[in-house]
Amino acid sequence: MDTKTVFSLLYFAFLAANRTVVSGAPSFSIDYKNNCFQKDGKPFQYVSGSIHYSRIPHYYWKDRLLKMYMAGLNAVQIYVPWNFHEEKRGVYNFTGDRDLENFLDLANQTGLLVILRPGPYICAEWEMGGLPAWLLQKPNIVLRSADTDYLEAVSSWMAVLLPKMRRWLYTNGGNIITVQVENEYGSYYTCDYNYMRHLRTLFQFFLGDKTVLFTTDGNTDREMTCGTLEGMYATIDFGTDVNISQAFSRQRRFEPRGPLVNSEFYTGWLDHWGDQHAQVDTQKVSRMLGEMLSMGASVNMYMFEGGTNFGYWNGADHDNRFRSVVTSYDYNAPLSEAGDPTEKLLAIRDTISKVGNLSSLLDTLSPQGPVRSLYPLSFEEMKQYYGFMLYRTKLPRDLPEDTPLISPLNGVHDRAYVSVCGVFQGLLERDTTLVMNLTGKQGDQVDVLVENMGRVNFGSKINDFKGLLSNLILGKDVLTDWQIYRLDIDGAIASGWPQSGQRRSSPNPVRGPSDGPVFYQGTLPPNGLAWDTFLRLNEWTKGQVWINGVNLGRYWPKRGPQQTLYVPGPLLSPTQPNNITVLELERAPPHTRVLFMDRPQLNSTAGKTSQLQTTDRQT
Repeated sequence: MDTKTVFSLLYFAFLAANRTVVSGAPSFSIDYKNNCFQKDGKPFQYVSGSIHYSRIPHYYWKDRLLKMYMAGLNAVQIYVPWNFHEEKRGVYNFTGDRDLENFLDLANQTGLLVILRPGPYICAEWEMGGLPAWLLQKPNIVLRSADTDYLEAVSSWMAVLLPKMRRWLYTNGGNIITVQVENEYGSYYTCDYNYMRHLRTLFQFFLGDKTVLFTTDGNTDREMTCGTLEGMYATIDFGTDVNISQAFSRQRRFEPRGPLVNSEFYTGWLDHWGDQHAQVDTQKVSRMLGEMLSMGASVNMYMFEGGTNFGYWNGADHDNRFRSVVTSYDYNAPLSEAGDPTEKLLAIRDTISKVGNLSSLLDTLSPQGPVRSLYPLSFEEMKQYYGFMLYRTKLPRDLPEDTPLISPLNGVHDRAYVSVCGVFQGLLERDTTLVMNLTGKQGDQVDVLVENMGRVNFGSKINDFKGLLSNLILGKDVLTDWQIYRLDIDGAIASGWPQSGQRRSSPNPVRGPSDGPVFYQGTLPPNGLAWDTFLRLNEWTKGQVWINGVNLGRYWPKRGPQQTLYVPGPLLSPTQPNNITVLELERAPPHTRVLFMDRPQLNSTAGKTSQLQTTDRQT
């Protein structure tokens, strides 16, 4: 085995992924009781980015969508510019760069859900906000109001567009989860509730009354008042210059229950002719994104890629004077105008990988859902005898300073990996590490992943129970009200996950390592041979490895002495790519490579010498 290949680094953040395996009839709704979305009956949080198909040539759509998916997004938000499809009244164009359904299909193939914003008005720094200029043939028309001429044109357009969208609704087997009615209507002077009622009726007629309709408005009372209406979920938008808690408090005044949603979190800004190119600080974007995700909010980043105002499609502003928008809509976004990744994308990707919602990944690894218990239950009580279980609760109070989390009766059997709001905090280990420190806010989600390291097989202690066998004490508080998940990692991997649940844009590494439990996956290309070999995870910390669905066992090279895992030749395919899945529990090395070797290394010191004398295959 003397050839080299690249380990494809499409890793699944155990504490951040939002991919789902759907069973049964698809459903999407708002769970007002638990303040979240529900997707297929499970809590759901989206991390989305705006992309405008009208600003990107259709031959690049798939490339951009793949890059968004690989950045960790699980949804895209798109506008439908009315004037892009009906430049002349009654003449509709849905071909080429205007083939909206092709775009939706590509997003679906990529694994991205869609948040649809069909207008009729979209703003978007697009010519006339997406409204067709032929509307102005009626000189006295009152746009965005219950004006008869305007409503007639809008109704005719929606009667063409919305029936095309119905089959793409998630509940009908497509990928559209929510649909916005109008756009930031509270910013417009008319404040015409009859107009909004008319749109609501249109959307419900064509899309069904179970479709989640929403509104988006700016972060002021006036905008939220005029832009919201009963029957459409009120969301808010704001950027890095705003206090997150105050903004979401404003949303709460209009939607006391349901998910927190920032429908336009500004990663950049537009340019007018004569301006300096707008820039928004990368660190502010990534920090605020992390804070919102930690709160359980769903967030759409506007823009994720801006694109280009080809032809005559740029819009203009008029406050004190007329200011035309430039041709480039780069927007200082994470993907540049030409679709190139930027430092902002890397920062956002790392934030998403470290802070997120475990719920959708749990659909795959724990499809039966949690058991609720006031106090922790053991593996044996849960009838999960091997591997891993996840214990989840919430912080009982604010912890602004380091507060000890204690296993007072040595009750962690055997290792526990602890995170708060998806951010890894440290570990507790039986007989070794009985105390660690936590910080956070009241209500923050606490996840404790517990690993069974093997039961005692000799002597008087062979009745070796696993899991959290006693309470965990946080400062002066006993942690209670647990949700406990049995994790069938082996079953999921044997069924083809994670490889079957994603698509790859390139074989090159796309992420660096992340602290805490993380899944990494890759492939070893076939070379016509299927010989015994030995897998070395040089500089990795601790974890588990599967090849072609078979659990090879634990690795722990930092503790040693064993440095390699035996891989029987018949496990490898000489003709098909061999799937490799690594669950790293603490931290992977920056290189995130593994080695296939022709002999074992069972001693730490000997292993270092042996490596120089062997022919390795690096993957």
